[in-house]
Amino acid sequence: MSTESPPDWASVEVAVPRQPDRLPGVSMAGFRQRAPAPVQIAMVAHPSVTLFVDLSNEDSLVYDAPGRRERGSMVVGLVPGDLRLGGRAAGGIECLQIRLSPALAVAVLGASTDLSGPVVSLEDVWGRDAGRTEERLRAAASWDERFTIAVDALGRRTSARPALDPEVAAAWWLMLTSRGRVRVDSLADEVGWSRKRLWSRFRSQIGLTPKHAARLVRFDHAAHLLAAGNAAAQVAAASGYADQAHLHREVKVFTGVTPTAVAAAPWLAIDDVAWPTSLPDLTPPTSPIRQVPAK
Repeated sequence: MSTESPPDWASVEVAVPRQPDRLPGVSMAGFRQRAPAPVQIAMVAHPSVTLFVDLSNEDSLVYDAPGRRERGSMVVGLVPGDLRLGGRAAGGIECLQIRLSPALAVAVLGASTDLSGPVVSLEDVWGRDAGRTEERLRAAASWDERFTIAVDALGRRTSARPALDPEVAAAWWLMLTSRGRVRVDSLADEVGWSRKRLWSRFRSQIGLTPKHAARLVRFDHAAHLLAAGNAAAQVAAASGYADQAHLHREVKVFTGVTPTAVAAAPWLAIDDVAWPTSLPDLTPPTSPIRQVPAK
């Protein structure tokens, strides 16, 4: 964590849609950092596929992975690995972040897109439509208009592409509702498939095995409990880990750091403002970020 330069959250404005459920499986937030300070923050595995649409006056967002550097608007998969998001723009950084459930991501991004991979250019996925959508978003007069444009762009793509198998989508939903505390055998029974068929179809469509996906969902829940100020031993028990050592190992797998570091991680500092519906049933930490109306 020592190599990170998190934003000064007090200088960041966050806009959220007035109607957050206009498209099921999608959540969005707009970010504007007025001060031109450099930022570098580690991306962490999350049970959604994330689109970062760079709306700064220049391609200010930079994605650093081992042996690779990309700029501009990108798609980040479920398990990004050692990936850092950073950048600096003279007028400040501005971007639209869109989280897609894997069930919807297949339709929005295409079945050939690796939903589990670290990063891919949005242009590589959407072609010229990526640039046209960016132009419309940059020209919009308000965040509310931007959210409407984004919903329209996503909706048009979902109507033209096939989604996940219903059984795979149902298995994913069961993972989320159980917060990852579900056995693969139970999932297979619930959807009416054999364990082998569920493993094969789930892996081919989402990019993770059912067991790995459930571990990801459980980790995400535990990370938010840690950020809410709960002790690691309490989080381990509440999240279904065998013990605190088990929690420690899983956190290290998904983040490379300890539960103590996760509790103070800058990538969780914005969740109570930008993604309040994703938080566990506990009082989240107070964020210094200023939420602005989507107007």
